[in-house]
Amino acid sequence: MQAPITVVIPTLNEAAQIAACIRHLDWTADVVVVDGGSTDDTVARARAAGARVLTDGPRGIGEQRNAGIAVARHDWVFALDADERIGPELAQEIMAVPAGANGGAGAGATHEAYRVKRRNAFRGRVLQRGHWGNDWVVRFARREFRYGGSAVHPGLQGLRDVGTLTQQLDHTPYRDLSHHIEKLVAYAQTSARALAARGERARWSDLALRPAAHFWREYLLRGGFLDGRMGIIQAAMGAIGGFLKYAFLWEQE
Repeated sequence: MQAPITVVIPTLNEAAQIAACIRHLDWTADVVVVDGGSTDDTVARARAAGARVLTDGPRGIGEQRNAGIAVARHDWVFALDADERIGPELAQEIMAVPAGANGGAGAGATHEAYRVKRRNAFRGRVLQRGHWGNDWVVRFARREFRYGGSAVHPGLQGLRDVGTLTQQLDHTPYRDLSHHIEKLVAYAQTSARALAARGERARWSDLALRPAAHFWREYLLRGGFLDGRMGIIQAAMGAIGGFLKYAFLWEQE
């Protein structure tokens, strides 16, 4: 029996992995893909895999999630990305929430939303330290809540009571270093546009001090040095992303 849970997946050119993402969700009764204008086969492959697909939708990830939540068939919604996977243990924990809310056995729904820790992997290696080793996201909630805030990393708004899931969400954000750089540039441009819209300007400290502070915080304070070369690379990539955000903001002045 499938769980009365809707899973919402925002997409943009995810043809390489959307079918695999949907196939592992056979435990849930409703999968909604909200496409943001893909130019590859994402939409066709999502439909072939059995998902409901909304096309010509908004392009911002928060708006895409909200569009999917608006058509959810169930009271509980999990917002999943195409590069994330819900393993069997986490799926069982998620399914227990609405079951408990309806008086069934299990942990029960004692909160209006739940956060989950992501198990981030790069080149087959799980990242244990730095930001990637302590990466919590609130993704499972009742459908009355909506996403807002940051254009790059939107969050659920108006939450008062957030519980914690014990199992982890598998996340492989980058195929390789080139893909990582490609995403850094895209995120930096999106963030710069949001800052410009608020009337902010790039200061010299944003370009010189902020990236350096990020690197040393990740590499030393958060233990990235214990991950060897991987720790250096991840700390440096985060610093570069921050630098690019303010460099693109400067370009728009």
